[in-house]
Amino acid sequence: MQFILNPWPWYVSGPLIALVMALLLYFGKTFGMSSNLRTMCTIAGAGKFSNFFKFNWKDQLWNLTVVLGAIIGGFIAVKFLSTTSGANLNPNTVAELKNMGFKNPGATLLPNEMFSLEALSSPKTLILLIVGGILVGFGTRYAGGCTSGHAITGLSSLQKPSLIAVIGFFIGGLIMTNFILPLIF
Repeated sequence: MQFILNPWPWYVSGPLIALVMALLLYFGKTFGMSSNLRTMCTIAGAGKFSNFFKFNWKDQLWNLTVVLGAIIGGFIAVKFLSTTSGANLNPNTVAELKNMGFKNPGATLLPNEMFSLEALSSPKTLILLIVGGILVGFGTRYAGGCTSGHAITGLSSLQKPSLIAVIGFFIGGLIMTNFILPLIF
């Protein structure tokens, strides 16, 4: 059973995100996915090995609902709300991706050259995943939060460090997309 729905327009989803952020600010809570990893590690006993994980994790237990919601929402989106139609890409983007070696850009939502079980058997892909994971983990810790935490919570509460972090995320994304990704593929 599959329902085909269009994505929610910005004028519905944007105010809903703003409402959630206003409620979080009112109740003195912050939102971010990377803080959930810290909470889960603390629950698993990481505080025995590092002072970073020594805190009252029960105060952050509410935030784990975000992880649960992301998992359930992802499942619902894939099973009931997705199509197999692919992505409608700009012709210039399709040409650039073909020059990089992608066979059918836009035919699927995620390119098989990067996101398939066959791609995982490649040492190059494994190295990229490991190095990328380490860099994301280091960057998240160094920046004091992840993209969702800084871009949604930090900017909503007018925090200057979050503005600087978000600008850095965009610059890093532009550098990766325009200079590093073409060298990899």
